[in-house]
Amino acid sequence: MHEILNGHEKRCFNMFRMTQTTFRKLVIDLESKHGLHPSERTSTLEKVGIFMFILSIGASNQEAQERFQHSRETISRIFKEVLDAMDGLSKDLLRPRDPDFKEVPSHIANDSRYMPHFKDCIGAIDDTHIDVIIPEEDQLRYRGRKGTPTLNVMAVCDFDLLFTYVVTGWEGSAHDSRIFLDAITNPSLNFPKPPPGTSFFM
Repeated sequence: MHEILNGHEKRCFNMFRMTQTTFRKLVIDLESKHGLHPSERTSTLEKVGIFMFILSIGASNQEAQERFQHSRETISRIFKEVLDAMDGLSKDLLRPRDPDFKEVPSHIANDSRYMPHFKDCIGAIDDTHIDVIIPEEDQLRYRGRKGTPTLNVMAVCDFDLLFTYVVTGWEGSAHDSRIFLDAITNPSLNFPKPPPGTSFFM
């Protein structure tokens, strides 16, 4: 970690898909706001490094074991710890900048092609399928339209192309409308409901 974070910027970007400055800020946020702590043998920097290494290049547990010289169990435990902290971070980041949706987005207000027809539209919502590895006995319900196991992920973005809400975890066979209806009717999912008269593109 010392070599990567104090060496050439390109090495850090190749390994973690972010600059050294961004990586250090991420670690500080996860420590100070989202409960990620160092353990007896592993610093918080290294924990986040392991997590980002696995995500950024699609590394296997075995590849992470070799790169960071930890056991299989340790790699799995660290990945879960950082994933839990990232879940907290996502709740801070994935939210509308204007939670009351009072402002007309500038992309609409400043373009005569869209105003006034879309002045009450506040963003776009869509689903996408992400390939996953699932135990064979559970694969059937995760099979998406292309026949491979997937998760069906619903995402909402604003007119600046910033994500404001994401729902994950649904099996690939789940219909988009089912996921949407669950998101807007389940209070625990905290869907940012727009006021009456506004809408999303779908």
